[in-house]
Amino acid sequence: MTENSPIDDGDIHDGQGTYDVVLLVEQALTAGDAQQVRSLHSEIEDQVVYHVLLPLEDAAARVEASMGTLGAGDLMAAPALTMNDVDLESLRRECEETSSADLQATLAVLVAAGAQADGKVTSEPPVDALAALVTAVDAREAIILTRPHVVAEFFHVDWTSRARRKLGVPVLHLIEHENFDEQASGTGEGVTGL
Repeated sequence: MTENSPIDDGDIHDGQGTYDVVLLVEQALTAGDAQQVRSLHSEIEDQVVYHVLLPLEDAAARVEASMGTLGAGDLMAAPALTMNDVDLESLRRECEETSSADLQATLAVLVAAGAQADGKVTSEPPVDALAALVTAVDAREAIILTRPHVVAEFFHVDWTSRARRKLGVPVLHLIEHENFDEQASGTGEGVTGL
């Protein structure tokens, strides 16, 4: 840089550069979710860019979870269910299509809310994918939007707790499909981990 050229000191209010935010979401965001996220950055003069990560729902985990809902008595009386009885490849394709559709819906509502957004579906562990993307885009913050996970949060094994231990940027956890008032007033599930 020469003496006369501006120095990028990282000021988010100079209108130069970008303010990158990584969003880790569990499901498609609603228009209300997108408006809430945008409202968090309305005062920033730099171009805010959202990078969305949506974990691929694991087909095998879906099968295991559904098998886990069977009671022990049901298993004793029912014929053995083998993995051959389940078309895992078909289930995986269905999960990929659903995840891709959820990602496209999320990007669409963010763009409709005036955001610049890109994203991808990831099959990596969510917090690892989040950490890698935060580093790759030099993100200033990360926001995790999830459905309520009372048990996981109680034991601090949820995405937000794990991300806070792993990342060097602020991490905000919001509950999807609840506005700020619902989260703060106790009528909804509430903002967690602040």
